[in-house]
Parts: sequence; structure tokens; C-alpha cells
Amino acid sequence: MNHPLQKELIDRDLEYAEFLERHPAYAKSDAFDMLRQKEYARLDTNNETYLDYTGGSLYPISLIEQHSELLKNHVFGNPHSHNNSSQLSSSYLEQARQDVLEYFHADPNDYSVIFCANASAALKLVAESYPFEKGSELLLTADNHNSVQGIREFARHRGANIRYIECQADTLLAENITDYLSPENKATKLLAYPAQSNFSGVQHPLPWIIQAKEAGYDVLLDAAAFAPTNRLDLSAIQPDFVSVSFYKIFGYPTGVGALIARRDALEKLRRPWFAGGTVKIVSAIADFYSLEDGVAAFEEGTVNYLNFPIVSMGLKFVLDLNIDILHDRVMALTSYLLSTMQTLKYNNGQPAIELYGPKAIENRGATIAFNIFKANGEYLHYDLVEKLANEQNIAIRSGCFCNPGAGESSLHHTAETINQCRERVEKEGFNLPVFRDCITNQGKATGAVRVSLGLASNYRDARNFIEFLKNLLK
Repeated sequence: MNHPLQKELIDRDLEYAEFLERHPAYAKSDAFDMLRQKEYARLDTNNETYLDYTGGSLYPISLIEQHSELLKNHVFGNPHSHNNSSQLSSSYLEQARQDVLEYFHADPNDYSVIFCANASAALKLVAESYPFEKGSELLLTADNHNSVQGIREFARHRGANIRYIECQADTLLAENITDYLSPENKATKLLAYPAQSNFSGVQHPLPWIIQAKEAGYDVLLDAAAFAPTNRLDLSAIQPDFVSVSFYKIFGYPTGVGALIARRDALEKLRRPWFAGGTVKIVSAIADFYSLEDGVAAFEEGTVNYLNFPIVSMGLKFVLDLNIDILHDRVMALTSYLLSTMQTLKYNNGQPAIELYGPKAIENRGATIAFNIFKANGEYLHYDLVEKLANEQNIAIRSGCFCNPGAGESSLHHTAETINQCRERVEKEGFNLPVFRDCITNQGKATGAVRVSLGLASNYRDARNFIEFLKNLLK
């Protein structure tokens, strides 16, 4: 008779063989298994299961080494100066712009790259500079990161109309955009939506860009959650503005993102202030200023010039891997997780998992949001799930992930319920735990658990998470 450990290993081999049979695309991505051994060995050395790629990707060790060698062997100066060290920094800055455009297949005659701290900073550049006025319109999907939702406050301040495209309750896909476009309105109009939801992984249609532009809208596409495991070809779809964070694509460096903007759309923006590096001339005593042309008017202060070489290196790293193969790999793992999680039940027949968003891989990326039921049908609090996962060295995320619209739609909240709870806690001085308790007492969750896959993910990570869930049901 087999030893229990030997039997477990045999069973695992059989499970893996079955997984490969169901997902043959994964078998064609063995280069990523070798990549993990070479670039991400620390995961297995530390026995860590990392499933928070939507929060931040992991950096390959070779990028750190390349960057370190570059910094050790060269002298870099502030690009606002003109000495040799400054010119070296400027050359890497311009090379990074070119590499970003090439990576996203953006014609340099049509698009410019503005570097900033992250995708949120890129979105704020558009929000504060877009020519909102009375009669103009901001059209948002309810499923948007807070950094996109916040654009509405600039629009509201200037008297623009703000409208939301609701999410479909079962899939969290946004409703048909045709029902929301207003081509008869000739004022300035901006549509802002995510290519992929950072909450649920839902992917909203990229052809919306063409539809909206035909109806007279400028389009802002938040690609922060989409770009890490999907090809974004700006020659095929031509949004006016695209926001990205590079640490979400290849893990390093943090503190550098970009706004990729069509040149004609950039000309519409009006900066509400000026800063170091953004002006041709400014006078304190005569009280006037003149902004720089193009991207220079938007890159405030001294850019993060020591990190631009790594932007070029990181994009080349991903290009060499083939993002289409990476996409197929993580979607095979996503399919495995989705199908297996839906089979988990307690002995009394109570389903263990409540999934949010599409239940299969169509119309989604490699991000999964869900809650766990107890055997009595009550929710197991998402914070507790994350705490228990931490004890097993499994990195996941819990909460609402800075995406209130998708959270409210998936958890079946209503504006009436939220306002009732808000009025209650405002009387006592706003207290978040009390607000959450108010929502929870109505039988609703206030957040969820999220797992997400990326560059270094493998079958073992997915299986470890499934085993963690199964152990919670015992």
C-alpha cells in the first residue's frame, strides 16, 4: 500500500495531468516555468504563494541587477540642466518615451508620452486640465477605480453633467454603451472607463472607443489592470488618453507611470497651474507665465530620471517573453480557479463561494473577486480570509480595492441603503467600522476577497490557493 505522502504526490501529478489536458495552452508556456526558476526563485525559496498581481507585479531579479550596474557605472544629472550627466539622463528619458510608444504600437506622429508618478497621477492630469464647462459631459462606468471616479469632482466643480453606465448584476459587465451616448450634445464630452476592472477582472469592450469617438466623445482608457497580461495595440484602437503604471507590468520601479495621449487631444487640455519645468517663462513681479509646449507642460518638477532606464529595460523584458503566451497561461490558471471554486460546497450542500463577475474566462482577465460563505450561509469576513491566508504565506487582497462602483454592484447595495447608513454615522461623526456594521446588519457584505495572476504565476500557486480554500471548509 502506498505511503500517504506518496499517494498525495501521485494524486497531485494526476491533477496536474488533468489540468494540462483541459488547458493545452498552459503546456506551451513552459518558458515561463524556467523564467520563474531564474528570475523569481525567491518565491519558492521563501515558500510564498503570491496572488496579488493586480496590486503590483513582481520584479525579475535581472532588472534589479541591470539597473544597479547602470547606476554604478554612470553619472546621471537633473535633465533640466545641460551638462554631460544631465544630457545622459535626458537621452534615457527620450528613449523611454520612444519605447513606451513602440510597446503599445502608438504612432509617434499621433501620440505623446507624459511621465508621472503612476496611473493615478496620469488620470489627475486629464481631470484637472480637461475643458469641462456648463453643458459638457463626463460619462463614467460604475466599474472604475477611485482615481477615475475622482474625475467627477473636477467636472462637477465646473458645472458639467455627470452620468454613469451601470453594471449588469450577473456579470458586472457595463451595460450597452449605445444607450448612454448623446451625440446630439455638441459640447465637450469625456468617456472614462477601464479596459479591465481592478475589482473583478471584467474586460469592458475596446470597440466602445470607436463608438464614443463617432458620437463626439474624447475617450480616457484606464489600462493599469489590463496592460500587465493583455496586448494593448493603440494602432487598432485609438483612445485619446491612456493611463498605465509600470510596476503593475513588470514590478519595478514603483513611482513611474505614464499618460499616453493623442497629440490633438493634448492640445485641448488647459493646465490650471504651473510648476518647475512646465513653463517657458514666468515672472513674479509682472505676474504672468507661459507654459511649455507639448509634454513639457505636464511633467511637473524634476522627473524620476534615475528610473527611466529601467522602464526601457522592463518593456524589453516583457516583449521578449511574448505577452500573448503570458495571457494564455494566466487565463488557463484563471479557468482552473473559476471552475474549481464553483464546485466547493459544505457537507450540507451550502455553496462555499460567491463569485463576482463572469463565471468563465470569456469577457474577463486574470483577476477574481469573491466572498466565502460559512456553512450556515453567512459571510466569512473577507479580512479574516486574508489574515488566514497570510498565515499560510499566501498573498491575496481583501476590501473593495478602491473600486466602489463594482463593489456596490456585485454586493447588491443600493443608494438608499448606503445613504441610510451614511446619515446614521454622520450624526455620530463618521466612523468606518460603524458604517460597515450598518451595511452588514442588512445581510450584505462590505467587501470581497481578490486573487490575481501575473508574470510569475504557475499551477502550484493556483493549486495552493484551492487547497487553502478547501481547508477553510473543514
